[in-house]
Amino acid sequence: MNTAADAQGTDAESTDAVQAGQVPATADAQESGVATTGDATVPEAVAPGTATADEAAADDVTAAPTDEDDEDGDRDEADIAADYIEELLDICDLDGDIEIESRNGRAYISVEASGDSNLRVLSKPDTVTALQELTRIAVQTETGEFSRLILDIGGSRATREAELNAMVERAVERLEEGATAAALPPMSSYERKLVHDIVAARGFTSESEGEGRDRHTVIKRG
Repeated sequence: MNTAADAQGTDAESTDAVQAGQVPATADAQESGVATTGDATVPEAVAPGTATADEAAADDVTAAPTDEDDEDGDRDEADIAADYIEELLDICDLDGDIEIESRNGRAYISVEASGDSNLRVLSKPDTVTALQELTRIAVQTETGEFSRLILDIGGSRATREAELNAMVERAVERLEEGATAAALPPMSSYERKLVHDIVAARGFTSESEGEGRDRHTVIKRG
């Protein structure tokens, strides 16, 4: 006749045997990956370095990119330029709304303000050209690539385009009076491109001549 103490001893021996791996798992338990004995269920031993099913599933999940990942990405020249101009306006204590536009792969940064703004102190053509070069340098410093962005402050580009139209008009008048060619003053590549477009629309031809700061546009009959 077994006493309660004997029963407890038997249970203890069984538990020790299971923990020691001496009791084989049932067929169902082998398939499910656990060892069972009586009411006790014990996970089957996993070889060191072997991933469980849950761990393997977790490895298949690719973490979604975080905001930090996006912030670490390279910024394009328009964003860099806008930040540079915004800081400049803060330093000068000027108010202005910055807009970014892309035309034919070139970034255009425009700064506009209400009529009572003192932004006009920066909108003179020579000043805008100088600030544009500084902004391009700031972009190139960060990206390592040459920048061709165009900066417009307070409608300065529209004003300058009107001036170029007037220049072309006077040159065309000289050609119609009998001149074989009419040369315009030196200007930037961007302005020369505008002149070429204006001249072509008038039915004349134009080409750039000279080097460096002396490079200018010469208008001829078509």
